[in-house]
Amino acid sequence: MKRGLQVMARPIRIGKARIGRGCPLMLVAGPCVIESAKSALEHARAISRIVKPLGIPWIFKASYDKANRSSVGSFRGPGLEAGLAILRRIRKETGVSILSDVHTAAEATAAGEVLDVIQIPAFLCRQTDLLVAAGKTGCVVNIKKGQFMSPEAMRQAVDKVRSTGNERIVLTERGTFFGYGRLVNDFRSVQVMREMGCPVIFDATHSVQEPGALGHTSGGDRRAAPLLAACAVAAGADGVFVEVHRSPAKALCDGPNSLALSTLGAFLKRLQRIYEAVQHD
Repeated sequence: MKRGLQVMARPIRIGKARIGRGCPLMLVAGPCVIESAKSALEHARAISRIVKPLGIPWIFKASYDKANRSSVGSFRGPGLEAGLAILRRIRKETGVSILSDVHTAAEATAAGEVLDVIQIPAFLCRQTDLLVAAGKTGCVVNIKKGQFMSPEAMRQAVDKVRSTGNERIVLTERGTFFGYGRLVNDFRSVQVMREMGCPVIFDATHSVQEPGALGHTSGGDRRAAPLLAACAVAAGADGVFVEVHRSPAKALCDGPNSLALSTLGAFLKRLQRIYEAVQHD
């Protein structure tokens, strides 16, 4: 399969790495939420050890506040101030670029002083004030496609960020709602969104999430994540997003759809082979 629209995804620099046309496959990975400073730092160091021999550029992801949870009693993380302090420490001690979610315009301003990539959650991808505030930080802005939106509709979100003069925009495909609590992936979305001039990342682990399926928490089926990631890379994705955890069964957020950290190396090697084959097709 030829990457016929590859030319449209202009490369974007993120820290020391680049994502887009002619660049290596990018990885975004980490635990869903910052469970503690120690846990987050250990995960960042462990992922670094896995990706270094593979030569894969990567970005550490962990949320300081999971504002969208199934239950009011669900663990949300350390919050903005403490969370950003932890992420700043991880960036300083590991040298890896950092990504996290923001939920309000005020958060975007504060987070922009620490993060390399500001992520707009899927449910908030239409929020004009949030998108504009994120764009004004000058950070790379990763907009996750809403589960309720067509890929074509993401052009409006892109234009809102571009209205600030910020062209450093990445889009993420994470599935579309089909019925109640079920997500499906239309891999044409990858190519449609790349036509907007933005690199596209595929969120493999949220695509297998089942929101609210366990009543007070979300369920999911991590077994399908490697298959979907392989399909997305073959379809032209510039990067892959996965939530990983040393012990998914004990994770405080999104455990059912998170990959075990011990499986990450084999997962990435397979994706690299597919990516290289498609690049040279």
